[in-house]
Amino acid sequence: RLRMAHVYSLVVLTGLRGVGPKKCCFRFNDKVVSKERVVDYTKTSQRCPKSAILLETVAGREMCVRPSLPWVKDLISYLDAKNAPGESSHL
Repeated sequence: RLRMAHVYSLVVLTGLRGVGPKKCCFRFNDKVVSKERVVDYTKTSQRCPKSAILLETVAGREMCVRPSLPWVKDLISYLDAKNAPGESSHL
């Protein structure tokens, strides 16, 4: 009976660990990043203390940027258009 209680407590603790956001940004890159250097982006969770966009570069690095900056908005629009399903640039 004691063993089952121990297993149950491990399951509860493990479950609680996965509740929060996976990645939050606390430092931001405010310098313009060339669209040729970025392959993807992710919005951080609303549960993070600061709203942010996480950029993934062609080198596989991640950097945090502020979603309110005009160049970030332009970059997101560019990436969304580039990655739109059914679109082909080989015409």
